[in-house]
Amino acid sequence: MGFQLKQLWSAPEINPYNKKAKSIPIFNPVDKYGRVFFFSYLGFFIAFWSWYAFPPLLTVTIKKDLHLSQTEVANSNIISLTATLLVRLIAGPLCDKFGPRLTFVGCLLAGAIPSALAGTIHNAMGLYFIRFFVGVLGSTFVPCQVWTTGFFDRNVVGTANALVGGWGNSGGGITYFVMPAIFDSLVHSANLKPHVAWRVAFIVPFILITTTAVAMLLLTEDTPTGKWADRMNAVPSSDGTIVTATGGLADKPSATGSLSSSDEKKVPTNDNVEAAEGEITIIDEVQHEVVQTPTLKEAFAVVCNMQTLTLCAAYVFSFGAELAINSILGAYYLKNFKYLGQTKSGRWAAMFGLLNVITRPLGGFIGDLIYKFTNGSLWAKKFWIHFVGIAAGIFLIIIGQLNPKKLDEMVGLIAVMAIFLEAGNGANFALVPHVHPHANGILSGLVGASGNLGGVIFAIIFRYNKTDYSRVFWIIGIIAIGLNLAFIWVRPIPKGQIGGR
Repeated sequence: MGFQLKQLWSAPEINPYNKKAKSIPIFNPVDKYGRVFFFSYLGFFIAFWSWYAFPPLLTVTIKKDLHLSQTEVANSNIISLTATLLVRLIAGPLCDKFGPRLTFVGCLLAGAIPSALAGTIHNAMGLYFIRFFVGVLGSTFVPCQVWTTGFFDRNVVGTANALVGGWGNSGGGITYFVMPAIFDSLVHSANLKPHVAWRVAFIVPFILITTTAVAMLLLTEDTPTGKWADRMNAVPSSDGTIVTATGGLADKPSATGSLSSSDEKKVPTNDNVEAAEGEITIIDEVQHEVVQTPTLKEAFAVVCNMQTLTLCAAYVFSFGAELAINSILGAYYLKNFKYLGQTKSGRWAAMFGLLNVITRPLGGFIGDLIYKFTNGSLWAKKFWIHFVGIAAGIFLIIIGQLNPKKLDEMVGLIAVMAIFLEAGNGANFALVPHVHPHANGILSGLVGASGNLGGVIFAIIFRYNKTDYSRVFWIIGIIAIGLNLAFIWVRPIPKGQIGGR
């Protein structure tokens, strides 16, 4: 059945085998699937806005007030990204152990406190300290993606992940509008001095984070079946009883028909997991898609895997470049167009993050569309990741070589580059749910953290090139093309994997 407009607000059709929704009720926050979708992107949006609350004011106001050098500003960006990298690595296993909802809430509350303490900063060391702990907010991406993966079926999971990721990411753009606006209002309307106004402005993110976290805790559920501890009771057998979906990552399927690589040719042609048909064949696969707490040996197998490395390499570039560019873009506009000032250059820089509302969802949506029209080809989904990555790399090189001095030229090139770059993030997490579905938390954490690793690497390159931003753009572009070409040959999922197709 094709897409129908009413699916945007109607209660979704549920796959009886895994209790996941087969459509996304975007405008129905009353439905439990709609509530999870709503809070997934709202929580990530608020977190991303607060995580990036410093750069819009750091370009001029905070830099001047704290007497910071350009190197100290760059160091603070690197420290913020490093903190998120570390916490994302931890958040993945926590999602598998305690569930994504509680991990999400914990990350929000942990990041709210240092946001409120931003006003206590008086020197570079204080800025480093606060930005490190505020960096915890960036880790919310991992539970955000694991949560939606657990609620939406494979025919729409790429779109769901990309929508919540993209709409959440747009917080990094909104903050370039909102934080300067709050600051300007406090200075001109409340008559506060700039020294005080920027500190008071950080109370707003604290209030929003805390409110969102409490609402998420009270109004949503861990899994489609309720509590996280009950997630294994989702799969019915052919006689209507409940099958406990237990087993290890490396467990082999039972002899009664499965989708292991050796048995694929034996599967009847009318078996269709999307439509929940071919019952005996499907049950074993669905059992192997239920997230469990992997042993150290199983977790190591997920980490040391070419498919994991491929997804991480692509995300090192796509999200890593986005993070690093987001941190300096306001300064880049101000350097090339001094007449804009802090507020206006911040607004033009905001466009880069705001495009995530469209671009990241587009990457996931096209990934799902490709999957549908190629009869479930994960190779096609994977090639889509590499295509947008290489295209973004080409435009980064063009921007770096031209270093535009005309505003419309700069804005246009940044926008086109952002379309491919940010679509790559959505494309990546359209494939992630298919790979190692048993350990989705670990995999999501690794891939998410690799994005921050890329952000740290690129931020360091920006640091050592000081204000020569155009040079760094073409360097990142060359890295992008190299990373995507290096892993284009790797098969999308491990040979013989059960589940995830």
